[in-house]
Amino acid sequence: MAEIDKSLPNVKQTINVPSPEEVQVDIQEQQLEQDSPIDIQPNEDGSVDINFDPSVGSQEQGEDHFANLAELLPEEVLSPIGHDLYENYVEYKASRKDWETSYTKGLDLLGFKYEENTEPFKGASGATHPVLAEAVTQFQSLAYKELLPSQGPVRTQIIGTPTPDKEAQSMRVKEFMNYQIMGKMEEYESEFDQMLFYLPLTGSTFKKVYYDEIMQRAVSKFVPADDLVVPYTATSLDDAETIIHVVKMSENELRKQQVGGFYRDIELTPGNENETELEKKERELSGMSKGRDQRLFTLLECHVDLDIEGFEDMDSQGEPTGIKLPYIVTVEEGSREVLSIRRNYEVGDASRSKIQYFVHFKFLPGLGFYGFGLIHMIGGLSRSATAALRSLLDAGTLSNLPAGFKMRGIKMRDEAQPIQPGEFRDVDAPGGNLRDAFMP
Repeated sequence: MAEIDKSLPNVKQTINVPSPEEVQVDIQEQQLEQDSPIDIQPNEDGSVDINFDPSVGSQEQGEDHFANLAELLPEEVLSPIGHDLYENYVEYKASRKDWETSYTKGLDLLGFKYEENTEPFKGASGATHPVLAEAVTQFQSLAYKELLPSQGPVRTQIIGTPTPDKEAQSMRVKEFMNYQIMGKMEEYESEFDQMLFYLPLTGSTFKKVYYDEIMQRAVSKFVPADDLVVPYTATSLDDAETIIHVVKMSENELRKQQVGGFYRDIELTPGNENETELEKKERELSGMSKGRDQRLFTLLECHVDLDIEGFEDMDSQGEPTGIKLPYIVTVEEGSREVLSIRRNYEVGDASRSKIQYFVHFKFLPGLGFYGFGLIHMIGGLSRSATAALRSLLDAGTLSNLPAGFKMRGIKMRDEAQPIQPGEFRDVDAPGGNLRDAFMP
């Protein structure tokens, strides 16, 4: 034992302070009793640093928890990760091909674009019955009024016995969150309104909610269902082993992210935009025409579980467990280059729980991951109503402007010009009944 004498006026005290070696022995004995790992590091000044859970953050010492690990990994580790994630993306995309096809064909039922038909005759009706467009518009207007009222979308509820302090706190929380959503988050209202239009059509839409370090505020962005790809075995976002968000980015914007340190500063060549059938149909319905090829980058933001060499999950003995940890890996589609790898769990989280950035909205829960929309529910009715409407219009057109045959010997004045309503023309008939010379 080390003894410390502290002199005070007319008082002398002796305090017994255990040495660092004795502290280490006592803690090790407690460690054996509790069967939990404890890391002890003696310092030069005689003090000791005690870490009761060295497994948490053992790989994160000396670096930022959310640092870009792609800057630390060699190319022989990054290259297989990029190619594997790209192959998974292609496979998941192909597995929902039928869903994209049915959605693409269903967009024609909105009737936003009038068709100039030449079948069964030139000038046939191209009108579309508005049953689908009307149902979508009614849902959008009613849902907007209910979910975004004038006083704000946030409502609070007091659990337990209400008190004046709880009621005042509830009011403060309500006012603050409504101010953040309707005042600070400028994109929230417009993106939410757009989402309410897509939701009844596709049956599934998504919101990406996260804290933006550049804007220093929370962000809630609308993500269409065609820009978020999951495995065909997934039934929800929580149990999906991979979530891939397809992000289109210009060359200048990507360069800003690279210079800012968010992505690896490597040389990339932008490719021509590969427009899918669904994107082409949406562009046509909006009345936009594609000009010269825009040189854009397509980034695949993969929320995936990986077991990365050098950053493995460790057990209490410091041995790799083989358990995959959640990461966010960004891959450039054209080159398959990995731009960033970041941990997707909170600092000090012993369970390594995945941080969920996406919120899934379903119009009608379906049999699998995606929900059912009005295209699936009343798409057949809309096609039948459109066919019946066009038949009625075409029948009226043919009854008003009949066509038929006439005998070759019949001669009419100005027969190349159509007969106007109320007009009678002279006909040179060779004899017999004039009615017998025509057949409609």
